[in-house]
Amino acid sequence: MSLCLTAGGVTLALAIETFSLIWAHSVERTDWREEWRVTEVGLVIESASIAGSGAGMEVPEGAVLRDGAWHYQPALPPQAEVIFADAGRETGDWRLCEGNVCRDVGDLVPSRGDQVTLRACGLSGMKLSEVSSAHASGRRPTK
Repeated sequence: MSLCLTAGGVTLALAIETFSLIWAHSVERTDWREEWRVTEVGLVIESASIAGSGAGMEVPEGAVLRDGAWHYQPALPPQAEVIFADAGRETGDWRLCEGNVCRDVGDLVPSRGDQVTLRACGLSGMKLSEVSSAHASGRRPTK
C-alpha cells in the first residue's frame, strides 16, 4: 500500500507505511502532531500530541503531559480518506513526515486554495525523501 495525496487534479503516491501530520495552531502557534499508519482498510490514526491548547482546540480528556507535549489516543475508526479544506492556508502548511524527513503538503501537491485528500492506495509510490518542491508545480521530481 502507498499513501496517495490528491489536489488540483494531481495525485502523488508515496511509498509510506507510517507517517506524521504536523501543523501549527493558527492563533497560538502550538504544534499539533498525529501519527498515522497506511493499511488495507484505510488510514489508521495511532496517536496524537499537542504542544499546548489553542483557541477552539483544547487538550483532549485523558491526555498525558510527557516531554513538554500532551499525548493522547484518538478514538477514530480507520478512515477511507483524510481531507484538508485548504492545505496551503496563509497561516502555514501541514507537514507530512516519514521519520525525520518532512515536506510541506503544499510542496507535494498544488494545494493553495484547494482541497487535499489523503488515502491509502495500491499505486506504486516514491520515497518522501525523493520528492522535491518541484512536484507540486508539475515539474519532474529530483532525487
